Amino acid sequence: MMQLYKTLTKQSYQYNPWKMLVWLLIAQIMVAFLGRSLGPLGVLIGEDFELSKAQVGLLPSSLFIGQALASVPAGFMVDRLGSRILLLCVAFCMGLSFMGLTLHSYYWLLLVLIGCGGIGYGAMHPTTNRGIVYWFEQKRRGTAMGIKQMGITLGSALSGLILLPMAVTYGWRPVLFIAAVLLVGAGMLSYFQYRDHEQAGQHEKQSLKKFYASLWSMTKNKPLLYVSLSALCLNGSQMTLNTYIVFYSHEKLNISLYLAGILFVVSEVSGSLGRVGWGVISDRFFDGRRIVILLVIAVLTILSSTTVALVPETTGFVTMIPIVAVFGFAISGFNGIWMNVASELVPKEKSGLATGFSIMLGSMGVILLPPLFGLMVDVSGGYTVGWLSIAGLMIIVLSLLIAISFHLKKTNHVL
Repeated sequence: MMQLYKTLTKQSYQYNPWKMLVWLLIAQIMVAFLGRSLGPLGVLIGEDFELSKAQVGLLPSSLFIGQALASVPAGFMVDRLGSRILLLCVAFCMGLSFMGLTLHSYYWLLLVLIGCGGIGYGAMHPTTNRGIVYWFEQKRRGTAMGIKQMGITLGSALSGLILLPMAVTYGWRPVLFIAAVLLVGAGMLSYFQYRDHEQAGQHEKQSLKKFYASLWSMTKNKPLLYVSLSALCLNGSQMTLNTYIVFYSHEKLNISLYLAGILFVVSEVSGSLGRVGWGVISDRFFDGRRIVILLVIAVLTILSSTTVALVPETTGFVTMIPIVAVFGFAISGFNGIWMNVASELVPKEKSGLATGFSIMLGSMGVILLPPLFGLMVDVSGGYTVGWLSIAGLMIIVLSLLIAISFHLKKTNHVL
């Protein structure tokens, strides 16, 4: 009887990839709900610890230092062990770290514990991406990846919508602690409900020697390297928007803290729609091609960041809504397309490692750009130079993407 149950369960999961996507999405939402709360809660944390803008910028940087350190080892581990067990490990790693950071008043320890949480945050990407690669074929994968990646911006939007108002009322520490407990619970639930695809374990497990050889081969893969460098600029710009849109709206435009938080939510909700929308557009209208979508995203980001840089100080909340919505749709919506490109440039059995490698490089932007943006604000006393610098970075992205297109055309690789 037990054997029959296991067989039926296995068959059920085998033919329900969308059911597996739901659990990957839930895990992704909760990780982002906790990790990306550093953006909307940055104002309150900064007041509590008496931080400068540059010091506030180091909060997300610490998270993504942890991500950069974890992404490649996590890619190796998920290729060997599968996604299911990693979902549980990620939830405990990040949840316990964030519980700890609510219990002290030392800035250096705050950065250390955020970095430890970043290890779990970074491991979630190759963990969930590998599940998508095995459960969905290429012409459905862009949509599936977009839905899964939507969990990041959706979780981030929920943190601004729920955690910021609660933190204003009850304090950021108890609110963040409860969010960490919820993440651990969601991780346990995902572990019991999710199953790895039956083909995911059929390939030869890499030894450490083969792992290092595979990792070295990633550096020689020019399209993967270029798209990862593009992601460095896009990722850093995205996190800069998340970290400083509340500060910018509240301090320069004199918008109330609550409404500034709503603009953060608008940005992230738009990013959630973008992650699904760009994936659907790629699958249905461009036959699974991704690079052209990234080119469009870079152009929209140039227009949006330049607009934000030049709007007058008298600009009201209602006027900022469509501007921030387009900005978020572009810069926060690119992630799913990037994950697809990184995983599709290599064989399936190396998708976890390729994703980890790309995330490691992409994380450098999130580590460097938010504190640099904050430093520009501290030095110049305004936000104009910082927003214009994002437009400059997008010109670099356009150059890299064009180079990728020419390289893929030479090798007859359609992407």
